[in-house]
Amino acid sequence: MSLAHGRPYLAIPGPSVIPDAVLQAMHRPAPNIYEGALPEMVDTMIPDLRYVAQTSGHVGIYICNGHGMWEAALSNVVAEGEKVLVPATGRFGLGWADTAQAMGIEVELLEHDRQSAIDPERVHAALAADKAHRIKAVLAVHVDTSTSVRSDMTALRAVLDDLGHPALLMADCIASLACDEFRMDDWGVDVMISASQKGLMVPPGLGFVFFNDKAAEVRRAMPRVTRYWDWTQRANPEMFYQYFNGTAPTHHLYGLRVSLDMIKAEGMEAIWARHAALAGAIWVACDVWGSAGPLTLNIKDPGLRSHAVTALRLGAPHGKRLREWTAEQTGVTLGLGIGMSEPDDPNGTGFFRLGHMGHVSAHMILGLLGVLETGFAALDIPHAKGGVTAAAQVLAQASARG
Repeated sequence: MSLAHGRPYLAIPGPSVIPDAVLQAMHRPAPNIYEGALPEMVDTMIPDLRYVAQTSGHVGIYICNGHGMWEAALSNVVAEGEKVLVPATGRFGLGWADTAQAMGIEVELLEHDRQSAIDPERVHAALAADKAHRIKAVLAVHVDTSTSVRSDMTALRAVLDDLGHPALLMADCIASLACDEFRMDDWGVDVMISASQKGLMVPPGLGFVFFNDKAAEVRRAMPRVTRYWDWTQRANPEMFYQYFNGTAPTHHLYGLRVSLDMIKAEGMEAIWARHAALAGAIWVACDVWGSAGPLTLNIKDPGLRSHAVTALRLGAPHGKRLREWTAEQTGVTLGLGIGMSEPDDPNGTGFFRLGHMGHVSAHMILGLLGVLETGFAALDIPHAKGGVTAAAQVLAQASARG
């Protein structure tokens, strides 16, 4: 007998759970895309997007996914034949590097292991060796969704400032925005990219680039930027269609307006605190289970773990068995392991990921953890009991702090 009949729960690290209010806002006829309520509504979104990113800089909106945003950002500030430095901590750092190479950009890759954040000393050494300042940008993934590691953007800014290196600091916050603390201006990030389907709680399809005046100056010196990727008119449109270089993504925008209202109502500090508390509950439960079994958190240091996604190693064949069981028997979908192959597990099936980003609450996380603990028992996977109880204590303490 399956117990999965009912509302399913997608516990993958994006697309995240979409609030009912967002879905309801999107369920409407197509609007007038030339004048009236839609253009007026979009104008109100720009300051709210700046609030989420904690910036007073420029904002461009694209109709694309995160991979598109890699190309969008690069197109505006790095020309073919120029060079970037990519300290990669997982599959998505490597993906941004691959996009750059496909655009004819020279890439210096600093590949890290799958359990480490970006090492500022390695970045310092690479930039110090760049005496001619050929490196135009440092491409840093804030949270790599494959490994769940969170890197320190302020440390990278300190490296650039210490060396007086003019390279732009570019951050991929696709997984982390509106989940993990991020302060673009205070942390000295020049260009930041994100997308709609994670902390912003909107279906996939919108991409965002935030950039400061320094990056805008680099754009003005570019020899060529193709019309669609050019952020100039998107960030400073004279006519509404220029926000999107054509027809607006109408229904995504309706959803985004509601999600931004929800974010403003809760407040960024509260959102960061909520994600930290929920992540802490997950980590405690996993520590308990793993004390008498094979389950381990991929990132050992809690200070380097994302508050939006957690990568876990259960080992083959347990990881695949658990994912199949939770989906078929409980209606809970766990995230695949990506780029986590090992000699005895070449496809990385022993890994899985938990998404806890955006529209998630204590009861959702406790339900997820209850399913996992039930799955361990049903599949006879070695574990210590009491993970859910330990998580509940963490959340009780967090709620008492207010």
